[in-house]
Amino acid sequence: MFFVLDIGNTHTVAGLYEQERLTRQWRIKTDAAMTADEIAITYHNLLSLAGVDLAKIEGVALSSVVPQLDGAYIACCRDMFGGSRQPRLFTIDHETVADMITIRLDNPAEVGADRLVNSIAALELCEGSAIVIDFGTAITFDCVSERGEYLGGLILPGMNISLAALAQKTAKLPQIDITTPPKQLIGTSTVAAMKSGMLYGYGAMIEGLIGSLVQEMKELGFTTITVFATGGMARVVRPFTSSIERYEPNLTLDGLALIYHRLRTL
Repeated sequence: MFFVLDIGNTHTVAGLYEQERLTRQWRIKTDAAMTADEIAITYHNLLSLAGVDLAKIEGVALSSVVPQLDGAYIACCRDMFGGSRQPRLFTIDHETVADMITIRLDNPAEVGADRLVNSIAALELCEGSAIVIDFGTAITFDCVSERGEYLGGLILPGMNISLAALAQKTAKLPQIDITTPPKQLIGTSTVAAMKSGMLYGYGAMIEGLIGSLVQEMKELGFTTITVFATGGMARVVRPFTSSIERYEPNLTLDGLALIYHRLRTL
C-alpha cells in the first residue's frame, strides 16, 4: 500500500493505492502556511476515518507546485507512515523522472512536476503522441511525443481565476456557479450570459488551441495524437469541447502511482 500526493495551488489531491488500484482519494484546500504538524493531523484524521493502518503505508510519491509546503509534507510523511520502517519517499521533479521522459525545454527545471506526471501517465494510456489539458487553477496544455519527449505547451488563466476577476473588477457582475450549464448560447439574464461566456467561450478557445497544436505537432512529424483532459474543471468544460478524446479525472494520481512503481524498482 502506498500514498500519492499532488499539491496544487488551490487544492491538494491525495490517493491511496493498493498495488495498482486507487482505493481512496481525498481533496483538501491547499494552505501554504500549514506546518508539518497541521498536515499530519489532517491526513491522520482522514486516513483513520477510512480505517487505514498508517503503518502499512510503505511509500509516498509527491508532486508539488507549492515549494513552501514541500518540506512540511516530506517531514509529515516520514513521521506518519511506515511504522518502525522508514517509508520510501519520492518527490517528483525533472531529475526524478529523467529516465521516463526527455524534456525538450531550454530549462527543464522550469516545468511543473504535475505536468511531467500527467505526460508520463498519458503516454502509458495511448499509442502515439498526446496533448494533455489540465483544468486547474491555471489551464495547462502539455505536448508529449510518441518517443517519450516532453515538447512544451501553453499556460493560460483557469476558469475560476477568470470568474473571480469578473466579479472583483466589475460593479454588477456577481460570483456564479458554472457547474450547471446554460440552456442556450444567448443568455437572457446576467447569470446566463456569464455562464454562456465562460463555458462556450472557454470551450471555443480550448477547441481552437487543440486544433492549432495538433496541426503543429503533425508538422513536426507526429501523426497519431490523443487529446486528454483532467483537472477539477475538465468535467464542466468537456461538453463544450468536442476535440477532447479522453477524460481522465485521476490522471495525475495514476501518473504518480506509475512513477512510484518504476522508481521503486531502481
